[in-house]
Amino acid sequence: MNRVDLLVFDLDGTLIDSRRDLANAGNAARGHMGMPPLEDERVCSYVGNGAPVLVRRLLGAEATEAQVQEALEFFIEYYGEHKLDYTTLYPGVREALDRLRDAGVRMAVLTNKPVRISRAILDGLGVGGHFRQVYGGNSFDFKKPHPIGIDTLIAECGASRERTMMVGDSSVDIQTARNAHVKSCGVTYGLQPETLEAVPPDLLVDRMEDLAEWVIGPVGRG
Repeated sequence: MNRVDLLVFDLDGTLIDSRRDLANAGNAARGHMGMPPLEDERVCSYVGNGAPVLVRRLLGAEATEAQVQEALEFFIEYYGEHKLDYTTLYPGVREALDRLRDAGVRMAVLTNKPVRISRAILDGLGVGGHFRQVYGGNSFDFKKPHPIGIDTLIAECGASRERTMMVGDSSVDIQTARNAHVKSCGVTYGLQPETLEAVPPDLLVDRMEDLAEWVIGPVGRG
């Protein structure tokens, strides 16, 4: 039997390696505002709380709200055009999603990235059809770690809280799971795995195939 009936996945750093495209978009926004580029790693360290927070961090505390808004609009437009320049699924993700889907596990995506771009990326990478629903940072009045996204998915899918799990690469995702009173799984390969030390998940995996095995058993047996 499945240990979980509903898996809710984060997107950036969990399903997709979007590091280079995010860094390029972030630095393009800084360039638009007359600022020099930052190292890719630094830009990616700002990811996780949604585009407005990312842009605010990119510009610094001294930036005005008008400047943040201008840079945000540029960032979203630029990223929308370049979202799949270099972005790929992490190794093993497609195979794990296939196994989970074939085993009847319901899956959804809950990200703080804008929903339209999120759905376009998943469709572009050929896995959009694996998910019952995709919600983004602008789908609700609150972003992760607020539990509204998970609460909504549980209600829509008819899942039980006890058999729902949030999967992500950062403390934001694990805190979301805690706030929603569901299980949590952290991945060690993402954008911010170091943040999982402060908010440890119930399960920690190095590959998405490990999660599939935990849920439905090894290949040939589950």
